[in-house]
Amino acid sequence: MSEIPDNLSYTKDHEWADLQDDGKVRVGITDHAQDALSDVVFVELPDVGSKFVKGDAMAVAESVKAASDIYAPVSGKIVSINDKLEESPELINESPYDFGWMVVIEPEEKLEGLLDSNSYREVID
Repeated sequence: MSEIPDNLSYTKDHEWADLQDDGKVRVGITDHAQDALSDVVFVELPDVGSKFVKGDAMAVAESVKAASDIYAPVSGKIVSINDKLEESPELINESPYDFGWMVVIEPEEKLEGLLDSNSYREVID
């Protein structure tokens, strides 16, 4: 069974969003998504300063099985990327909610239209 922390928001495309105290949003893929991908071997992250609209493909995670687009859960500008993933993409498999985060977005809007943990659990069940 997939780990689904109650303090995060989720998309139907299996991204998680964590609203930080400073108003920025940390983003990654869920435990369910990393499990479905299997062994992540490469991650292509966007450049800092890139802007995305909610729902845009902003990154790619490649595994031994497939490549999967990662979508922006909120519109805004990328202010930070997890550069540790360049050398260690397996962090996404080992720790999708902690060390395997992908980007931090400075949002142009509030986090709306995302799922809470119970609603996301229903999506994957």
